[in-house]
Amino acid sequence: MSDKQVRLLMVLTSILWSGAFITGKFSVQEFPPFALTFFRFLFALPFIFAILFFKEPKNLFPHGKQWPALLLLGFVGTFCYHALFFSSLSYTTAINSSLIGAINPMVTALLAAAFFGERLTLRSILGIILSFSGVFLFITNGDLQLISQFQLNHGDFLMLLAVVCFAVYSLLSRRYMKNYQLTPFMVTAYTFLICAVISIPFVLWENPAAYLPTTTARGWLSILYMSVFASVLGYLFQAIAIQRIGAPRTAVFINLVPIFTIIQSVTILGESITLIKLLCAGIVISGVYLATHQDPRANSWKSQSVA
Repeated sequence: MSDKQVRLLMVLTSILWSGAFITGKFSVQEFPPFALTFFRFLFALPFIFAILFFKEPKNLFPHGKQWPALLLLGFVGTFCYHALFFSSLSYTTAINSSLIGAINPMVTALLAAAFFGERLTLRSILGIILSFSGVFLFITNGDLQLISQFQLNHGDFLMLLAVVCFAVYSLLSRRYMKNYQLTPFMVTAYTFLICAVISIPFVLWENPAAYLPTTTARGWLSILYMSVFASVLGYLFQAIAIQRIGAPRTAVFINLVPIFTIIQSVTILGESITLIKLLCAGIVISGVYLATHQDPRANSWKSQSVA
């Protein structure tokens, strides 16, 4: 597979991930957050374990210290992230969630500097400031009166917490894969499994009998889309790209997700989009690019591939 084909594959992955914000918006109308988290990864398990079996049969079962690492990654990066993500969609728009999600690489860079001793360049700092400014203006819609009386939307705040969880997951997974000889396929398969298991008591607490009788085919198809396309194929394509072109160049494609989400939100969900929101989207994406697109000669955490 050529580099050009890999890039096209990551553009497709960005489209698949953006679709999760749309289908997620559909599914939260019928399922509570923990149920969505559980069913999304329950449906994904047969597919991802089949891939693990055929790609890496010798890595089918973790051992020793690999288990605690996988448990922590599954709890923080899969269970917490998706429970918060689905909760946020109950209170905010798909566009807002996707745009806040786009600052994930920037938040990861901040945490890497704060807790892992990684150095931030001036370019990265400028990108961080630009990204936060764009998100803030996006949420307030550039309304000066609203800015002076600003209160973070409950859904936006939950999405920010979700971003932090995934940033922590990204940093820990890179370290754990190196220290415990975990492969991307093992991490993906077992974090999916751990997430599904952890979700069970929370799903029972949500009382499935209260919502399952009224669920529709659209709701189940939305979950199936997120399971197969956004989770299994998205993570698989990402792993292929990391192996072929490295983690830094792969991460840049995350910045395309809010653009595709805006297009789909307007055309499918009928959400409104204003000129100020388009401008803010451009600011956020530009800031994330500055914060994450490091000089290849720089000795930063992003210059190291996890594959």
